[in-house]
Amino acid sequence: MTSIKFGTDGWRAIIADEFTFANVRACAQATARYFLDAGVASRGIVVGYDTRFASEEFAAAVAEVLAANGVPVQLCDRSAPTPVIGFNIRRLKAGGGIVITSSHNPALYSGFKVRTEQASAAAPEILAEIEARLPEALSGAVGRMPMDEAKGKDLVRTFDPRADYLRHLSELVEIERLREAGLRVVVDPMHGAGAGYLHELLAGGRTQAIEIRSERNPAFPGMHNPEPIARNLEATREAVVREHAQVALAADGDADRIGVMDDRGEFIDQLRVFALLAYYLLEVRGLRGPIVKSVTTTSMVQRLGELYGVPVYETGVGFKYLGPKMIETDALIAGEESGGFAFRGHLPERDGIVSGLYILDLMARRGKSLPELLEEVFAKVGPHYYDRIDITMTPAERDRIAALLPRLEPQAIDGLRVTGYDRTDGLRFLLEGGAWALIRLSGTEPLMRIYTEVREGEQVQPLLQAVRELTGA
Repeated sequence: MTSIKFGTDGWRAIIADEFTFANVRACAQATARYFLDAGVASRGIVVGYDTRFASEEFAAAVAEVLAANGVPVQLCDRSAPTPVIGFNIRRLKAGGGIVITSSHNPALYSGFKVRTEQASAAAPEILAEIEARLPEALSGAVGRMPMDEAKGKDLVRTFDPRADYLRHLSELVEIERLREAGLRVVVDPMHGAGAGYLHELLAGGRTQAIEIRSERNPAFPGMHNPEPIARNLEATREAVVREHAQVALAADGDADRIGVMDDRGEFIDQLRVFALLAYYLLEVRGLRGPIVKSVTTTSMVQRLGELYGVPVYETGVGFKYLGPKMIETDALIAGEESGGFAFRGHLPERDGIVSGLYILDLMARRGKSLPELLEEVFAKVGPHYYDRIDITMTPAERDRIAALLPRLEPQAIDGLRVTGYDRTDGLRFLLEGGAWALIRLSGTEPLMRIYTEVREGEQVQPLLQAVRELTGA
């Protein structure tokens, strides 16, 4: 028997080590029992997958298990981004979804994500119910109906997830104006499931979308992992310079996260992207509604909330917290430090494609570059500077840090007075002058992450190192 634990967003493991067909079928069996017991299975479950090694075969195995349990399946006929699968859950009025994806993890990994009938990430209590059903499934109590039989009994139907999603996106912005805006855009799907979407959506006018790294390659060459952060985007930067582009938009492996570069090939960190998107919705489009943020992301949106008279709610890390809070509050936007943003009128779930579309619409409506738009935001909230370091840990080291965090209470860090402590998710130090720093153990990888956001750029690296020294790592 294998111990399977659902982390920040589903279960992830190394392919052929723990991520085996037997364990995936066990997860599918436990999830099928949850959907049946919840009374939503009869509406069908959408099953999708990304571009990783054997993802379509793992998805087929999930569909066979669901079918054996009498659960109708709508199976994507090609790889698709997680938000595209989520959109189709809502379009088909399905009872939920399962996505075979490991998102931004390195190439050795795959994963199993569960989505609710609202297309949001499954809340912790749902994941706990699925985990409670796993021991029986792992002991061998797993049904399986061969795919040909399942299709013959109409328990598995395949469908193209792209067309209706793209039509929906063309309704979220004035797409013809964007096509005629004359923007030069580098689009980098990072060999992932987001390939082709923005390119197809923007085609036919003066705007040019130049796509790189669009072919499927499960090895994700030239990057540590398909995460749209600066260290993985050297090819993107080179394309911006080579193509004289005004902006680059990169998406992670399942296209639910966005990474942005300006016309100089400078990476715009995810906290600033969150502020730009919130500003776009509140100022440029004149919309109003709550903002939901994770503890690891920017305080700039709190200031924007004050300026525009909208409440800001804070949650733990992951859309298993953000999604339900977004639904509860009918939030205008929800966002996290990793570059995942969700929007009212679309999904209570991250969507890197829509996030990129909104960045382009902001540029087109304002007629300004990204550096100029950031100056607009900073004129309202003041300048903010951010960075993060990731530290790989052994299990023993992780246990040591986990034991340390509840009793770590320094009075000052790198000369900044600590004004408070927040243990919502990890340990966040509230610092004088509006700065903050946070230590958090990853829920999906053997990592400790240290984050900070400050008002002076030269404070960033010394503060990160000072926090690291507190942990002894």
